[in-house]
Amino acid sequence: MRRREFLGVLGGVAAAWPVVARAQQSEPMRRVGFLRVGPPPPAFIDGFRQGMRERGLIEGQHFVIEYGLAKSAAQIPDVATELVTRRLDVLFASGTPSVLPARDAAGRTPVVFVATIDPVAAGLVTSLARHDQNITGMTSISGDVIAKRLQMIKEVVPTLNRVAILVRESSPDTAQYVRESQTAARYLGVELQIEIERNPTDLVAARSANALVVADDAEFTAQRVEIAELALRNRLPTVSGLRELAEAGGLMAYGASFGDLYRRAASHVSKILQGAKASDLPIEQPVKFEFVMNMRTAKLLGLSIPPSLLALADEVIE
Repeated sequence: MRRREFLGVLGGVAAAWPVVARAQQSEPMRRVGFLRVGPPPPAFIDGFRQGMRERGLIEGQHFVIEYGLAKSAAQIPDVATELVTRRLDVLFASGTPSVLPARDAAGRTPVVFVATIDPVAAGLVTSLARHDQNITGMTSISGDVIAKRLQMIKEVVPTLNRVAILVRESSPDTAQYVRESQTAARYLGVELQIEIERNPTDLVAARSANALVVADDAEFTAQRVEIAELALRNRLPTVSGLRELAEAGGLMAYGASFGDLYRRAASHVSKILQGAKASDLPIEQPVKFEFVMNMRTAKLLGLSIPPSLLALADEVIE
């Protein structure tokens, strides 16, 4: 190629560079709405960001998170209605109180959730694997988790004869949680005391119990410090499915790793942003579980933790 021809080709390519750059710069920033009661625990949102990074999506470069945070579950429907006006590409429902309001407010916007909810029993879908709804996500519900929690608290308190269970009155999963707890309590020979949550001071009524089981719920996550403090004042050893409650002063937590669920949920969000339909993505269950023991709380309560139980802990808070 002659020098003049080469320079002409090079000049044509150079002239095209600004066009390519402008096209890349004009690529729209995707908007992910994040609906929840209270701020998400760091492990939740960090898990989501990690999952997005694993798929080449960086917050601030490829997507932004639009937060819709309610002070209570009762406010979630109004917050959801406002959130969807922000031209979202995906609505992320974080926690059980957010799932049904997100579905109802989303319209044509796809919904991805992470929650302790039975999607079939709640009427979200007819099947986890195959469904025709504009919603998908991760459920933390798995088999005998509730029975294991009761068994663990029984090992810590061998004289246990009455255990209180804290549930949220309006949660779509309360009835099922209570039924499974009743079955486990009968098997262990302990009496079950149902505490219906309206505010954290409702725990005062649980003084006659020997221990407290806290149901998995985003509202309880937001109230975890108050719940832990009130339980300590009433000398109630607590068990829940949320490591953050154990970190706040609860005795122990056993359940699905929510950090891992949020990381995996990012895969669904990424696929939807790339054009997939929520109805084509199966609702998935947990594959990673964690057991956290707070030995500081055990000492404050004067409890001796069996070495066999302590050996099972993934993390021990000293």
